[in-house]
Amino acid sequence: MVKLLDNYLEKSERFAESKINIPKFDQGKVAESTTDNPVWVHFGGGNLFRCFHAVVAQDLLNQGELNSGIIVAETYDDEVIEKIYHAYDNRFLSVTMKSDGTFDKELIASVSESFYFNSENTEGWAHLTKVFENPSLQFTTFSITEKGYSLRDSKDQLTPLALEDMQGRSKPKTNMGAITYLLYARFKAGKFPIAMVSTDNFSENGLKLQEAILTIAKAWVENEIVEQDFYDYLINPKRVSFPWSMIDRITPNPSEKVAGLLTADGFEDTEILHSQKHTNIAPFGNTEEVHYLVIEDAFPNGRPALEKAGVILTDRETVNDADQMKVTACLNPLHTALAIFGSLLDYHSIWEEVANPDLLALIKNLGYGEALPVVKNPKIINPTEFIDQLLTKRLPNKNIPDTPQRIAADSSQKIPVRYGVTIGHYIANPRFSVKELEFIPLVIAAWCRYLIGINDELESFSPSPDPLLEELQSYLTKVKLDGSQKEIHEILKPILSNHQIFPHEMYQTGLAEKIETYFEEMIQGKGAVLATLQIALKKHGKNY
Repeated sequence: MVKLLDNYLEKSERFAESKINIPKFDQGKVAESTTDNPVWVHFGGGNLFRCFHAVVAQDLLNQGELNSGIIVAETYDDEVIEKIYHAYDNRFLSVTMKSDGTFDKELIASVSESFYFNSENTEGWAHLTKVFENPSLQFTTFSITEKGYSLRDSKDQLTPLALEDMQGRSKPKTNMGAITYLLYARFKAGKFPIAMVSTDNFSENGLKLQEAILTIAKAWVENEIVEQDFYDYLINPKRVSFPWSMIDRITPNPSEKVAGLLTADGFEDTEILHSQKHTNIAPFGNTEEVHYLVIEDAFPNGRPALEKAGVILTDRETVNDADQMKVTACLNPLHTALAIFGSLLDYHSIWEEVANPDLLALIKNLGYGEALPVVKNPKIINPTEFIDQLLTKRLPNKNIPDTPQRIAADSSQKIPVRYGVTIGHYIANPRFSVKELEFIPLVIAAWCRYLIGINDELESFSPSPDPLLEELQSYLTKVKLDGSQKEIHEILKPILSNHQIFPHEMYQTGLAEKIETYFEEMIQGKGAVLATLQIALKKHGKNY
């Protein structure tokens, strides 16, 4: 048996016996270099980071293109740092699950330091401040999820925590306030340049990061907490850049099945942590083989040769086109549809869902039928081939233990982008009519039905975490699932009129009426959700 804490350089043969690839560098020496000359900070230490960003860094370290490790700043869950990062000397095992049934294993040692970054954690706070004061720091990356950037509530009002952060900079409570604090420290240390690279999975991510930081900084200037020169520093792209990116790699929570396979191959550290904050993470991470990372090449303080680790560096327009293709058309809308219908139809794995001909037909009509006609080809990735690969290789992969319940989390935050952008294209393009859309309204209706927390067999289930869940469910408390419900419009109007979720006026477009009709069909009793889907496919679906 081998462990993460074993000396992989001295025990390379034992790791080879367990079919684990090991680093080509000395983790200790890289850590020493990181202390003196930090290059890369990452915010958010979750599964996607461990199986993607950290692997990119490891590839560069193995090639000698990077001499400094990543510094991880976990912003949400202190248990992750103490029980996963520190407990294993910042190492973990990346497991790539291939569609042919095989899997590759690699010991990742590219993380040199890890901290819980919160103003109450004085050690981590002081250390990250010192790192940001170092001129060698070239860039940061982020994977803190969409809600990690938010300063506003569902009514587009600044939250109490955001307002509190805007009044003072000593102990910010929001992620964006804390990041602005670090940038101010860098500004005071010498106005050193830096790239702030959001790699979270939503459109125009760099813009959202920039706007949030500038919101805090502007308030600080107006309240005479900082000087105007700091704001000018932030808006100068030669000093601080906010590159846009597109990221794509399905990385579900660590799987007990994978843990068993690792144990059988002689790897010992397989215990999965289920933290008090409901984080699921382990000494290993499981992910798919297909992946994309496209980043706007705007790094005012330089960067390592990221392209040598498979990252595509390009201009902002191309990044945005690639992101729009994935997030609004060719992957994320299909994923969310499977998440919603999968939860309602009591599925617990994505691959089983796409084996269902009705659900496969649904996402084909969403992707090929409604999204693809209005999406722009980014040219670096072919949209049709992207969907082909998704439907034939990625989603059917039985080795990827992904669940609709995981993907359904924070759906209220995802819907504006995953469906709202395509709706906007139909409204803006005179060659198309928004009234042609059938499957986007069907999915939104199913989401409203999902919020009730009762599946198609009329059994209770717990909807996945969502910042608006309690508010949204309050509108649906009177819904009856026996076909006797009459006040559909009155029930759904507060949801469909929420411009944070639906940026376009759903009632003016006529989509709201379709959603209400589909919703009414879905509350006719047991089996009504599946019946509604099947009828919609028969009436409006095409064979792709």
